[in-house]
Amino acid sequence: MAALPKTDIVLYTSGTPNGQKVSITLEELGIHYEVKHVEISKNVQKEDWFLKINPNGRIPAIVDKTPTPDGKPRDKRVFEGGAILLYLTQRYDPNDELNYPYDTEEYWEVVEWLVWMQSGVGPMQGQANHFYRYAPEKIEYGIKRYQTETKRLYQVLEDRLAEQPKTPSRNGPWVVGDRMTIADLAIFSWVNCAGWAGVDVTQFKNLSQWVDTINERPAVKRGLDVPEPFIMKEKLKTKVSHKDLNSNLADHFPRRARKSTRGNRVSGS
Repeated sequence: MAALPKTDIVLYTSGTPNGQKVSITLEELGIHYEVKHVEISKNVQKEDWFLKINPNGRIPAIVDKTPTPDGKPRDKRVFEGGAILLYLTQRYDPNDELNYPYDTEEYWEVVEWLVWMQSGVGPMQGQANHFYRYAPEKIEYGIKRYQTETKRLYQVLEDRLAEQPKTPSRNGPWVVGDRMTIADLAIFSWVNCAGWAGVDVTQFKNLSQWVDTINERPAVKRGLDVPEPFIMKEKLKTKVSHKDLNSNLADHFPRRARKSTRGNRVSGS
């Protein structure tokens, strides 16, 4: 097996599905990274220093300062979650644990499902979150519209998993081929929070089992707790406001420096 290089990566993130898919991937790859918590409730992502990393003013983003194989310095920024996952697996997954070799049929299927998540599940479920949880006025049309579209997308994934080969040795089925890939992790980060959008995932048998399987992985558990412990699922059956949830997090889970058990993660302010 190819050896991983010593990595010097900074992850700028917050405890959202968009951020979690990157921290989970970093933990699964077992590479060293530092965490910088971007407090989106305070609009930190709109500050000038962060806009130099991501001009779109959104998390997640990374800065990779890992020297090149020939020892040259690197200072590479990567923004947008899907791009980050492709970058990380292309550069730091030499054994294709979370992807397939470039330009194979399976590789492009992973790209297809990754883009499907970025253009479908993320935006639609994000809007469902907004109208169901955060909108100052409860607009039933908006709630129904985006919950219905989220469920339609979940059914697409349910059907996909049903037709995929069962691979007991790898705890399948998976979205592409015979292994868990970044496509699974990216989609999982949103489906794992389905209840926050008022969507009941238990009506989708294959999808529910798939979510449970991924949730049991130690690296996933660690990645969900970046940049602070993931308590949202404890609140899924309530309509706690975003402000109250943030207050709860601040009161009970103060930030502190930590290291991961596999990925050598270091958290900071």
